[in-house]
Amino acid sequence: MTVMHSLFCDLETYSSVDLSRSGVFRYCEAEDFEILLFGYSVDGGAVQVIDLARGESIPKDIIEAITDGSVVKWAFNAAFERICLSRYLGLPTGTYLNPASWRCTMVWSAYLGLPLSLMGVGAVLGLEKQKLAEGKDLIRYFCIPCNPTIANGGRRRNHPSDAPDKWSLFVEYNKRDVEVEMAIHQRLARFPVPDTVWDEYHLDQRINDRGVLVDRTLVQRAIEMDSLSRQELVSRMRELTDLENPNSVSQVKTWLADNGLEVESLGKKDVKAALQDAPRQIQEVLELRLQLAKSSVKKYQAMENAVCSDGRARGMFQFYGANRTGRWAGRLVQMQNLPQNHLEDLGTARALVGSGDYKAVKMLYGDVPDTLSQLVRTAFIPRKGYRFIVSDFSAIEARVIAWLSGESWRSEVFKQGGDIYCASASMMFKVTVEKHGQNGHLRQKGKIAELALGYGGSVGALKAMGALEMGLKEEELKPLVDVWRQSNPNIVRFWWDVDEAAKQAARDKATTSTHGIRFSYESGFLFIGLPSGRRLAYVKPRIGTNDFGSDCVTYEGVGATKKWERIDTYGPKLAENLCQSISRDLLCHAMQQLEAVGCRIVMHIHDEVVIEAPPNIYLQNIETSMAIVPDWAQGLLLNADGYETNFYKKD
Repeated sequence: MTVMHSLFCDLETYSSVDLSRSGVFRYCEAEDFEILLFGYSVDGGAVQVIDLARGESIPKDIIEAITDGSVVKWAFNAAFERICLSRYLGLPTGTYLNPASWRCTMVWSAYLGLPLSLMGVGAVLGLEKQKLAEGKDLIRYFCIPCNPTIANGGRRRNHPSDAPDKWSLFVEYNKRDVEVEMAIHQRLARFPVPDTVWDEYHLDQRINDRGVLVDRTLVQRAIEMDSLSRQELVSRMRELTDLENPNSVSQVKTWLADNGLEVESLGKKDVKAALQDAPRQIQEVLELRLQLAKSSVKKYQAMENAVCSDGRARGMFQFYGANRTGRWAGRLVQMQNLPQNHLEDLGTARALVGSGDYKAVKMLYGDVPDTLSQLVRTAFIPRKGYRFIVSDFSAIEARVIAWLSGESWRSEVFKQGGDIYCASASMMFKVTVEKHGQNGHLRQKGKIAELALGYGGSVGALKAMGALEMGLKEEELKPLVDVWRQSNPNIVRFWWDVDEAAKQAARDKATTSTHGIRFSYESGFLFIGLPSGRRLAYVKPRIGTNDFGSDCVTYEGVGATKKWERIDTYGPKLAENLCQSISRDLLCHAMQQLEAVGCRIVMHIHDEVVIEAPPNIYLQNIETSMAIVPDWAQGLLLNADGYETNFYKKD
């Protein structure tokens, strides 16, 4: 009997649930969910397609392989196949196939700086066989509900018998996807993903499978209150302006202009600026506009869309979603950009919203949309008998860049438990700066400089960070940049050492190093080796000319246009990639340590972890575990701070 080692697979499925809005976990819970086609290859052999929609069955040995931990399963965006097959095998909500024996060619592509789509990867690699372009139309035809028409006999779904020719092409499409996945695997074989990264991927999958409990009552009441609030705000706007559509940007701008106020946009910053000198009637219109724009109902609706039958939202974190650094990207609810909360009585506010007491919320807080926005985080709750422990790294990127560059005065601040903003201001202005004390007014300048200037930022970065709104004057900005750089000569030197090392590696197709970071050119990739052993990849690097007429490294990637294009980079930007990548690796190390001692991580946002903790797990132990420095980062000073809460919030 031949022993199976690997299984490449790809599925075509049907569900009435919108996959893009709800994610695969909710998608598979639909009563009408089914697998239509199952394409597979055993150990790189010829691709077979099982037509389940027309009565065929997946062979017994393939079913056994799917559940056999010794057989490695490969797919592009493997989470989809794994979760769909879990449902097909009859596993209940909350129980899914163990991800440990699964590998993902999308993650492999991301690791090498390639696109996150099968078609995109195939095109960049110039594969002989490409994903069939007809796929989108075929998926639209067979995989989602259709509108009933006279022409289609009033049906709400298309079956193979409704278009046999299209179905035959769909079978070929499924087969081709598996062939493209295998070709990607073969092409990338010389650049394997380290086992440590696969371990991180499996941890990510377990966290996504676990999900987090959603307070559905709060969510539903918030959606209802938002609707009531919007009706009142729109009604009042109509009363004041007589506009047909008070939500229309062009109509509101025209009305403001007719009443003597010209504004460039109705963005939050511009509206707030216009409020300062506007007449009372116009002020009210602008305030109403701000409230209408504040509505966070989309976040609540996203939670409602993603939540599974057991009340938990799953699939909110995309492993290697930011393939320049390997950081996670948000999906569905977009956890990385949740609104902040500043209400002192969050518990009271969420209780009132949860009870549906709209009048009380309006009376006590006035601005209903803002209140609902501040409660978005609190919709995530621990299960009964547990509480959340939330802990995050303190000033992680500032610590990493000090460690990499050898800026020892900064490391000494962290060692002594000092305030980096005060210390930075002290270095910049050569005086003692104490928070709420001696020269305390300078701390704000230290803070804005720290936030804006660490990766080569200048006057524009200070403005983008809100320096003018914080009270700094235009003429102060350039001197602030100069004095920060003079105070951090090793960081500035680090930027340009990295710049030169990257240019030399790309220009000479050579291997260089600086500050313990290795740069190498290999077969069309520029690799930057991180202390953790992971590597950053830049596709098809070469030397170009930047906007200032200087040489710079350029490479191919997804740019600001969201399209695959050639991108310029330079030392400070590469330094930012390095610091964020190392910060990400430190978070992974901490998460693995925490999971190893039985902590249930349910969310992680930037440099923060959220643990659903029973009574016998303590905050201090979590903070201590996160501060443990991995072997590869000796000399780096880590610290973590946290808090306990009965609902998620920003402390």
